[in-house]
Amino acid sequence: MFWSKHFNFLKTVFLYTITAFGGPQGHLGILKKTFVEKKFITEDSLLDLFAFSQILPGASSTQLITLIGYKRGGFMLSLITLMIWIFPACMLMGVLSFLISSNAHESFNASLFKFIKPMTIGFLLYSFFDNLKLSVNNKITTVIFLASTIFTTIFFKQPWIFPLLIVLAGIATNFSSKRIPATTEVKPKSIQWKNLWLFVFIFVIAGLLSETARKNEWQNRNAFNLFENFYRFGSLVYGGGDVLFPMMLDQYVARPTDKQTQIKNPNTIKISNADLVVGFGMIRAIPGPVFSVGSYVGGMAMKSRGKITQFYGCIIGSVALFIPGILLMYFFFPIWENLKRYVIIFRAIEGIKSVVPGFMCAAAIYLISDLFFVSSKMDFNISVMILLSTLLILLKTKIPPPLIVIACLLLGFLV
Repeated sequence: MFWSKHFNFLKTVFLYTITAFGGPQGHLGILKKTFVEKKFITEDSLLDLFAFSQILPGASSTQLITLIGYKRGGFMLSLITLMIWIFPACMLMGVLSFLISSNAHESFNASLFKFIKPMTIGFLLYSFFDNLKLSVNNKITTVIFLASTIFTTIFFKQPWIFPLLIVLAGIATNFSSKRIPATTEVKPKSIQWKNLWLFVFIFVIAGLLSETARKNEWQNRNAFNLFENFYRFGSLVYGGGDVLFPMMLDQYVARPTDKQTQIKNPNTIKISNADLVVGFGMIRAIPGPVFSVGSYVGGMAMKSRGKITQFYGCIIGSVALFIPGILLMYFFFPIWENLKRYVIIFRAIEGIKSVVPGFMCAAAIYLISDLFFVSSKMDFNISVMILLSTLLILLKTKIPPPLIVIACLLLGFLV
């Protein structure tokens, strides 16, 4: 009964998973085209979930797709949705850690994927225009949209800008009581405190075991150290997968290099700068969550210790990086739903939703600026044509997103 009821939804999740290129900036547009138009979720609910996922640490795209499953079919469906979403990308990135060598950075941006970025921008602009009509419809939301676009563009790589603007926008729309009624009823949701206690328990135990393993030089200390590192990254990172790069660069490249002359410990986890760059380059060339880079980095961290240990490193890197954000999502989402009983939250949501198109506009500006650095004028012209064609196809036709992705991959291979 469960499988027959949710088969079409899970099939759509799988198709979305294998075509969701471009990272979080492009995922929202594909989500809308895939799930809203098939009526698995309303556009208003999608924006609400998107705003909520931006407030939490962790993988926002992963939290968003998992929440769609949660709203549609509860915990079990959300868990299956999560597994379908993360498995293909984690598997591909794990395999890459076995294939890669330190000189591979010369070819990580394969020609097959060179037109994925302009296609992603097309998806992003499609979502931007559509959400702009839905979310920006009066003076205060227009001001919030313009301010969020400007400040997000200026501070695009700063992870604090997203939660800060969300909070300020929610405050701004509470200065008026004209637009949203002061009474509303929402059925209270039960809060699952066990998710928060489990998050805290794992955080503390992982830290204690990692430090004990380091001090006592346990035989398998690297596995404990790796799990603690990745769980900490997943617990603290705001702003998506791009913020992981400087954190991992500091942990696995800068620190071991700085201390190498003082602490000649062969058990310290070290990864070369070139290998780390390869992983964060390739993650943009495959569909799925950017956090699946954890599978690659975990494998590279254990590469010198044998293939079996490297395989365990891929699993540890994947699991430890995703768990914190998912546990926090399951804990805080019922609280978010319960807060909707209060008019202050309803008024805040109006402001929060008007921030979303500002985020997308800033992301589009950031990505479009990169097109000017392509290798040739011909590639630039083709990229602009692909961007505009993708946008027009999405706006004017019912061609499914997977076909657009396949066409762009083929064009990259042929040109």
